[in-house]
Amino acid sequence: MINSDAQEQLALRTGVSSTIIPNVLNFERPPDPDEDGILAFRESIGLSPEDRMILQPTRIVKRKGIESAIELLKELDDSRNKLVISHEAGDEGYEYAEWLKHYACENRVDLRLVSGHISDPWTRKLPGKSAYTLWDIYPYADFITYPSRYEGFGNAFLEAIYFKKPLLINRYATFVRDIEPIGFELVTMDGYLSKETVREVRTILDASEKRQKMVDLNYRLATRHYSYSVLRGQLNGLLGAFFGDGVRPLREPCQTPGCDDILHIEPHALSSELYNAENGRLSVGTSS
Repeated sequence: MINSDAQEQLALRTGVSSTIIPNVLNFERPPDPDEDGILAFRESIGLSPEDRMILQPTRIVKRKGIESAIELLKELDDSRNKLVISHEAGDEGYEYAEWLKHYACENRVDLRLVSGHISDPWTRKLPGKSAYTLWDIYPYADFITYPSRYEGFGNAFLEAIYFKKPLLINRYATFVRDIEPIGFELVTMDGYLSKETVREVRTILDASEKRQKMVDLNYRLATRHYSYSVLRGQLNGLLGAFFGDGVRPLREPCQTPGCDDILHIEPHALSSELYNAENGRLSVGTSS
């Protein structure tokens, strides 16, 4: 399961035990940003070198609490700060997006909505798709806002840590229970934006040394808890329990071109179960 609450609900409703496997990123390999792509993206949304990009890297849906990001920029009251939302609206209609536009205007906040589709960074760029991915946007952000009301885990949280960006996060239930105890150094809010929260964000934006120490600590913690090596260890344990010695342990990606890093399962060590719907019998066999 992806979080503690889901694990408990599964056990409560079905009696089935499970293992928590959270989201992970390849923290063993720091990001290698495309500088040309980064600069091109900033220019495409009209940002000058002096501007500070406050990035909301989410879809435009109500549960993301984007109005809190607008309120943050209003309270910071600095014309260099530009709020950029990386994803388009549409998943849940356009009413919320239209309201956010009016809300930003009322509060004199410079809001930039990315009009083109941002491609998935894990897939190859295809003809007709955007030339930009989130990996082109994160590196040039000065601060990340993530005031979600609830999340299953929190992709944007982990991505901000991966790109070593300071972060404002709302203390949604899964964060409080599964993530916060690890000790990440973040700016947090409890459903509303306090003066102390605004003051902390302003300090981080203005103090580069403090900001660097914060993001370096967070990266080290994430490497320890949310890296591929952690996932490999968990999967090796689970698959070993199911298939025994028939599974070669997952290993770190090899550096030699042409080698494969896929999971190997020895066919002769596996048994199969086939339920015959016609006669209701269960037959068990071993592959050769």
